Amino acid sequence: MGIRLPSNVRDALSKEELRTIVTESRSMISRCNQDMPISVLDLEKVTVNDIMVPRNEIVGININDEWRSIIRQLTHSPHGRIVLYRDNLDDPIGMLRVREAYRLMTEKQEFTKENLQRAADEIYCVPEGTPLNVRLVKFQRNKEKVGIVNEYGDIQGLVTVEDILEEIVGDFTTSMSPSLAGEVIPQSDGSVIIEGGASIRELNKAFNWSLPEEEARTINGMLLEVLEDIPLANTHTHIGSYQIQYATTHCPWRLRCGKKSQQSGANGRRLQSGCRAGATGAGPAFAA
Repeated sequence: MGIRLPSNVRDALSKEELRTIVTESRSMISRCNQDMPISVLDLEKVTVNDIMVPRNEIVGININDEWRSIIRQLTHSPHGRIVLYRDNLDDPIGMLRVREAYRLMTEKQEFTKENLQRAADEIYCVPEGTPLNVRLVKFQRNKEKVGIVNEYGDIQGLVTVEDILEEIVGDFTTSMSPSLAGEVIPQSDGSVIIEGGASIRELNKAFNWSLPEEEARTINGMLLEVLEDIPLANTHTHIGSYQIQYATTHCPWRLRCGKKSQQSGANGRRLQSGCRAGATGAGPAFAA
């Protein structure tokens, strides 16, 4: 005598079993269609902190700026949505849809700051560390598209429903943050030139690297964590199995890193794959 389980319980697959089935079905499922279900399974392992647009890259308009400056920022914005705030990003008013601002410009006889503030959509706070599967469900349930990642009242970054969908289906063109393709330039010697602000997680995924992601989100941040200082020219160091050479050439700051080959020996001078990363522009280098 035994307990008869319902068929849906008996036949249920665990996430790991489902992952194995998808992975082993390569001959019947295209790579693209294989990656998507695996990415869905991985959503619970990724948090909003991993994919958010960091605070220093959030595009916003200070409502207390001069009106002429606000109009200029709106008309020259490459983004479909812009954060509207008062004096400081930690005091957001809402998320302004640029198309709606254009409509107000053409239809309203009086286009004012008050009209602009009323047109901004409410921004919802997202607790730091929220898994993507949880955030996606809440976006859908509450009919939200944008959330501010908040820690103790301070804005850490911004996450959108498009950012989460990109984790499943690949890059769109609507993100505020530059895509990895715009930050990486492959070189003929097997290395790549990358921006110092490039995401470590995206680099690891794209190049099958294993650079540490726990303490920093970007190449610049990772090196600051390891070196605890801005390095001098021609500084050499290692991070795990990666050899890193820091040098100055045609741009203010560049670094070169590469995974040591089997034949490299103890000194690790020979590189199989690598990256030259640089932080360009004014201001201190390695500002993560």
